Amino acid sequence: MKYEWRKQEKEIYLPKKTPQQINIPKYNYLILSGKGNPNSELFAQQTAALYAVSYHFRMDIKKGTLGGEPMEYVVYPLEGIWTTGDGSRGETLNKEALEYKLMIRQPSCITQENLQASLEKLARKKPNPHYEMLALKEYEEGSSVQMLHVGSYDDELDSFKKMDAYLEEHQLARMNIMDRYIHREIYLSDPRKVAPEKLKTVLRYQVEQEGGTDITN
Repeated sequence: MKYEWRKQEKEIYLPKKTPQQINIPKYNYLILSGKGNPNSELFAQQTAALYAVSYHFRMDIKKGTLGGEPMEYVVYPLEGIWTTGDGSRGETLNKEALEYKLMIRQPSCITQENLQASLEKLARKKPNPHYEMLALKEYEEGSSVQMLHVGSYDDELDSFKKMDAYLEEHQLARMNIMDRYIHREIYLSDPRKVAPEKLKTVLRYQVEQEGGTDITN
């Protein structure tokens, strides 16, 4: 049976259109850090590198070539942890100053050795200058507040205002690292195929708690 995150993990990846608090456990992620406008060709190449390795892992696991039992699953969605180097945000957001950590969750069986082997194969078959920037890390996001945003990425401010109101109502504080404005986005729609007004994006704040991982490292 194919493992489909949309069906088996609805609470995490398919939240309501209103804010809610949730605990996100520790997961394995393939990550890549960068800076600049997400509408650039650089960003597209970096995203392509993440997907190439993720689909390579999926094929190896489906064939059982990584040592475990063969398993078929749907590749997890692209995620991004966002902040800005100049402190801009909301209506004054300077996209050129954005700093991001792009991530795709991976099965727990994936190891550093698997990553290295995959990168060596892909470098020959499907070259990408950003493979060398990829890393495999575990993150435990822990206590968080999230909601589903439907619409253009440029209209996310309205949803963030709802999340801010939820935090105030429930006396919760965001996890701000070095006074930086940080949030996570999970992209459920392909902007190449879906109209801006129909895009679905999970927006998430990490809130102060005991334990959890600093998601910016």
